[in-house]
Amino acid sequence: MILGIGVDIVDIQRIKASLERFGGSFASKLFTDHEIAYCEAKAFPAQHYAARFAAKEAFSKAIATGWAGSFRWKDVEVVNDAQGKPSFRLHGPTADQYGARSIMLSLTHTDTSAAAFVIIQE
Repeated sequence: MILGIGVDIVDIQRIKASLERFGGSFASKLFTDHEIAYCEAKAFPAQHYAARFAAKEAFSKAIATGWAGSFRWKDVEVVNDAQGKPSFRLHGPTADQYGARSIMLSLTHTDTSAAAFVIIQE
C-alpha cells in the first residue's frame, strides 16, 4: 500500500548561486558530510547538490510535512549503491518513524534542472 508520493524539481543555477554566496554554511545546513563529500568529488557539484535537495523535498512531500513539523534536512540522507542507484539513509526521528518502510527514490538531471520522485510504501 502506498503511504505517500512526492516529487520535486530544482533549478541547478539556484543551488549553485546559494553555494557560491553562502559556501559551506549552506551545504552543511542541508547536507550530511557524506553527501557533501559525494557532491564535491563530482565535476559539477551543484548538479548533484540540486538532485539531493530535490530528493529531500520530494521526501518531505511524500510524508506530507513539507519543511514543517519534525522534518530535519540531515535526517534524510541520499546515498548511492555500488552501481550508482540512489536511496535514502534515514536518521533520528525520521528513521524511527519511516525506517521500516519501503522507500523508493528516482533522481534525474539535465544541465539546468534536477528532479526527484519518491514513493513510500508500507
